[in-house]
Amino acid sequence: MSQLERRLQQAGAALSEEPESGFGQIYGRLLKVTGSLLEVSGCRLGMGQRCFIETVEGSDHGQSGAKRGELEAEVVALDREQALLLPLTTAQGLFTGARVRPCLNGSQLKVSDQLLGRIVDGLLRPLDGGPMPDGQPLPWHSPIPNPLYRRRVNEPLDVGVRAINALLTPGKGQRLGLFAGPGVGKSVLLGMMARYTQADVVVVGLIGERGREVREFIDDCLGEAGRAKAVVIAAPADQSPLLRARAAQACHRVAEHFRDQGKDVLLLMDSLTRFVQARREIGLAVGEPPVARGYPPSAFSALTELVERAGNGEQTQGSLTAFYTVLAEGDDQQDPVADAARAILDGHVVLSRQLAEQGHYPAIDIGASISRVMSKVTSPEHLAQAGVCKRWFSHYQQVRELLPLGGIQSGKSADTDEAIARYPDLQLFLQQSEHQPVSFEQSLADLAAVTGSPLSSGKL
Repeated sequence: MSQLERRLQQAGAALSEEPESGFGQIYGRLLKVTGSLLEVSGCRLGMGQRCFIETVEGSDHGQSGAKRGELEAEVVALDREQALLLPLTTAQGLFTGARVRPCLNGSQLKVSDQLLGRIVDGLLRPLDGGPMPDGQPLPWHSPIPNPLYRRRVNEPLDVGVRAINALLTPGKGQRLGLFAGPGVGKSVLLGMMARYTQADVVVVGLIGERGREVREFIDDCLGEAGRAKAVVIAAPADQSPLLRARAAQACHRVAEHFRDQGKDVLLLMDSLTRFVQARREIGLAVGEPPVARGYPPSAFSALTELVERAGNGEQTQGSLTAFYTVLAEGDDQQDPVADAARAILDGHVVLSRQLAEQGHYPAIDIGASISRVMSKVTSPEHLAQAGVCKRWFSHYQQVRELLPLGGIQSGKSADTDEAIARYPDLQLFLQQSEHQPVSFEQSLADLAAVTGSPLSSGKL
């Protein structure tokens, strides 16, 4: 082999390798734009890698890490020699053959106590006009704790809502779903828990909501008291599906950071359905086949992976309790997202439109709701009295429509007669003003007053 051939071979091998930082940069080219999907070739890219795509002169999207006239995108699929990307913002100013600059450093988030009281987007960039928060750089994805090393859920969590404290007692580290159709008070209930829950840090994720609702939730539901110890991560419906999905991941990554510091963290994400819908848009854009009402398989696998990030840490770490809202479109509780969420969560709280129409708030249907860890964090007496209240509620709902018609005769059923007699007191017990917190101890005292039996508070 001649010297020239050897040099050519060495040059070819060098070009095939990823350059070290400071020794040059290999660029790709934009080949095709289909809707929001971008096809890129000419450089080595991996799944999840960030890229910056050249746009027409003068375009400036203000991306973190992007130069003037560049659009940030992320690799979501690979197809032979092409990489398929989705932009994080509206794709404007693109042109055929645009230069694509791979980001050689992994995407990271900067998380610290500076985030407390702040409102940021899915990349933790400020939305409240404040300075860019600084902190410890963390990778987007951290290892999920070994299930055998996680602390068990064995301590009740006071959320400040009497019906949940007494009849659906959650535990520190539990993951619950808040199943509700539109307009039945889920945002108000989330705001109550954000303000009144006994937690060191509250992380609120507003994923795919209308822009108007973001401001209303922060001002009306969260308030100044709740915002002081909260981190609000917002990705409204007008943002790209990739940024909405990233915002949901950022919520969990921020919550994990504070949990690993030994703090008790409450994560409120509204909504889990919008996250799965964002993953559906991404999956369909890259050609995945729909399997259930238009949802591709990757949407449900992403749902499971996201939810599993919540929960308690190891013995030396804190707790991470999560409440996820699940939108029941048309009050359909058999929606595939609702079915999948109900299967992987540790309980569900169902809000009833029928109760909301009666002016009963919070409109919690205690008969259709359950906390799967309640028996682990309450006393036997508490559990028994909660069961009594659920039976009264269930019996009354079965005959409620017959009462105005005189279709129920006293003496036919002792259970029905007792439920009818007890329901007015039970109804008052279940209702609560959004501006009046009720502690866990007070909830137990009120439960004892309704059932007529004294309770010993606390866990087993």
